[in-house]
Amino acid sequence: MRRSVPVLVLVLLTLTLVSAAPAQQRGLTDGQVRSAEAEVPRLVALLELTPGATIADVGAGFGAWTIQFSRWTGPQGRVYATEIGDRQLESLRETADREGLSNATVVEGAADATNLPPACCDGILVRDAFHHFTEPAAMILSLAAALKPGGRLAIIDFPPRANSSVPNGVPVDRGGHGVPPEVVRLEVGAALTHVTTIPDWSAGNRPASLFLELFEKP
Repeated sequence: MRRSVPVLVLVLLTLTLVSAAPAQQRGLTDGQVRSAEAEVPRLVALLELTPGATIADVGAGFGAWTIQFSRWTGPQGRVYATEIGDRQLESLRETADREGLSNATVVEGAADATNLPPACCDGILVRDAFHHFTEPAAMILSLAAALKPGGRLAIIDFPPRANSSVPNGVPVDRGGHGVPPEVVRLEVGAALTHVTTIPDWSAGNRPASLFLELFEKP
């Protein structure tokens, strides 16, 4: 009987840890975490960021890129993570608390605005979200307003998928689920200066079709 008590405690502890793990990683996948770890150093270079910078992760999803930006910029910097879905906002707040991201601020965005403070950001990332914008012209102006002079915006997305439908409310000129890179250059270029295109941003990773468009605020 004396041996059964420690065994029972061990079993209960194991079951508790197993059942708690999915909740701790709610929404995040291993693939997202690996992609964020690989991409953030490249993005830091493209956005010309320095430690202590202010960065926005617009359409942050469940926070994989927010985590990496927060760790990179350090306690003197700031990361804004924006979303419009209740589940994503809740998950982002949980992620910030769990990971101890004291320099991260979760912001509830809108369909036509980031709701970021004016001229707050040295760099902004919009990853896998531009093709969901239902009010792209207004959102682009909002993104531009949130950048400091000389600040940079990176948009990572994918071309329209064959035989796919445009998401509800999104302009039909997207041609399907996704967005043509030339449309991104045209629309964002009306407010910001286009710097470069990386057509194979995700080379060697999945999905292989991701491209990056980089812009700068004059």
